[in-house]
Amino acid sequence: MLNEPDYAELTCISNFTFLTGASHPQELVAHAAGLGYSAIAICDECSMAGVVRGLEEARRCAERGLSIQLIPGSSFRLENGSRLVLLPMNQAGYTQICTLVTRGRRDAPKGEYALPNPRFERNLDDCLALWLPTGEDDLLTAHWLSSYFPGRCWMGLTRSLGPDDARRTARLLGMAQDADLPLTACGDVQMHTRSRRMLHDVLAAIRHGCPVSELGYRALPSGERHLRSRALLAELFEPEWLAESVAIARRCTFRLDELNYRYPREVVPDGKTPSQYLRELVEAGIVERWGNRGQNQGRQGFGPDPISKELRAQIEKELVLIGEMDYESYFLTVYDIVRFARDRGILCQGRGSAANSAVCFCLGITEVDPARMNMLFERFISRERDEPPDIDVDFEHERREEVIQYIYRKYGRDRAALAATVISYRPRSAIRDVAKALGFSLDQSDQLARNTAWWDNPEGFTERIRQQGFDLGNLNIRHLVHLVQRIVGFPRHLSQHVGGFVISERPLSTLVPVENAAMADRTVIQWDKEDLETLGLLKVDCLALGMLTAIHRCLDLVGMEISEVPPEDPETYAMIQQADTVGVFQIESRAQMAMLPRLKPACFYDLVIEVAIVRPGPIQGNMVHPYLQRRRGLEQVDYPSSELRQVL
Repeated sequence: MLNEPDYAELTCISNFTFLTGASHPQELVAHAAGLGYSAIAICDECSMAGVVRGLEEARRCAERGLSIQLIPGSSFRLENGSRLVLLPMNQAGYTQICTLVTRGRRDAPKGEYALPNPRFERNLDDCLALWLPTGEDDLLTAHWLSSYFPGRCWMGLTRSLGPDDARRTARLLGMAQDADLPLTACGDVQMHTRSRRMLHDVLAAIRHGCPVSELGYRALPSGERHLRSRALLAELFEPEWLAESVAIARRCTFRLDELNYRYPREVVPDGKTPSQYLRELVEAGIVERWGNRGQNQGRQGFGPDPISKELRAQIEKELVLIGEMDYESYFLTVYDIVRFARDRGILCQGRGSAANSAVCFCLGITEVDPARMNMLFERFISRERDEPPDIDVDFEHERREEVIQYIYRKYGRDRAALAATVISYRPRSAIRDVAKALGFSLDQSDQLARNTAWWDNPEGFTERIRQQGFDLGNLNIRHLVHLVQRIVGFPRHLSQHVGGFVISERPLSTLVPVENAAMADRTVIQWDKEDLETLGLLKVDCLALGMLTAIHRCLDLVGMEISEVPPEDPETYAMIQQADTVGVFQIESRAQMAMLPRLKPACFYDLVIEVAIVRPGPIQGNMVHPYLQRRRGLEQVDYPSSELRQVL
């Protein structure tokens, strides 16, 4: 019977340690769960960028009956080249690690970090530390770590099946005993399976800017830096070292799901609750939008109601749901940003699913009148979906920076930052980098990349390369195809989101590390929009739109306000029906101009259909021609049920 002791791998890095880790966080978590590990720690270098993806995979594993504990940690290179892994015991420890990562990233150029040893003297009282020495005698660092992490630091022992394993282990045992550091088994893992060894070498070659053949000692000495079976680990390590890894994991009780995120409250005047202030603004917006002449008897305290019973019911329904889901401060923050822009004469316009909200219309965030349009609020916020709302606001592109800097000034750089965008390998960039690493000539790599589109399916590379005249029997070509297929989708670096701001009541670095963006005066968090959605963190999208700048200039030239433009102008629709729309936002493309004379929009809702139907989905689904025929009365409309008839 196999001896398979319990084990926790506490020293994994993923491909979010860019150009080093050779596996996605999801692959590491899934494989560790499959091997029966009790826990796995994702500890990318001075980064938390991959931990949320690991959390998502841990949830999927639990649904399949494979329970595994995910520990969010981070690792750091010390001045002597050794590696220190920090793990949080609780939420305070997680905050301490995020703050440390933020300091290291903010004090260095983008893509780097600066953490001299004195930095670790700051408060890390709620963190556990694992030290992976280089193998050389370093008693000074061993004693330093033992004193700064009393009872909370271990020396990690790795076994790479090299010829000097026994000698190295004996030396480290002596050093650990001298510094009074307990021992634990670890894998110093950089890939989930041994089969990623070649990809790891290619990543190292890309990182060092040389072919794989010239890596030398910069490549891994063996392929053992992967997640190994518990039976093999039992042969490599003493039982007490394996048991110690599990004991360490049990001391780490923090879960990412426990993050306590709160939206800022300074947008609420003293003496009022967010709910009270939001209702006050909505009622003021009702009067501003629809006037104060009552259509119905008003509610107590508000006088005659200027809106219909149906619209009042819709607004009340939205306010109740917003309150139940505790989103009032989010709406108030967006309102404050839009108010700032309009006070400065900056054109702005909310768009997307937020246009389904009557509350957003009352706050002046959107301009789609719910009294004229039959909007579906549940497309924006729904109890059933339990997803955070996402309000996108376009600003004049030449003046959006004023809005961005206003947000930084109001909330401070410690509480406001842009979301990240993960820049990943696409086919062309993957082919160029992998070909260079494998020693292909510049002409060959250019030829391969030039004939590949960014949307190409990696599985189709073999046929595409054959069409270009390359010999598929050549071993190097086969290696190239295999490695490109693996590296496409690998994260390359973090960039800033086009405008998604994350704002918090507490310093953001207590939730997620913050680093410098490539642009001056910008900072970004280490999570992208999907990560934010997973954890329920809210963002405000402050986007730039050149057409708003053009509209503003046009209005200045003709001496009009945008509110003076009539909503339904027959002469304008006559021009639209003739496809006289060059320079008209959203209906100026060739495809749109070809559709306009066929659909003949005559009202605003027709334009909504026009913009929506000229899309890949309706076109590929063969929906366009049947719709036009039914619109003209040339084809019968069959509804699946009477319930759907009213909706459709």
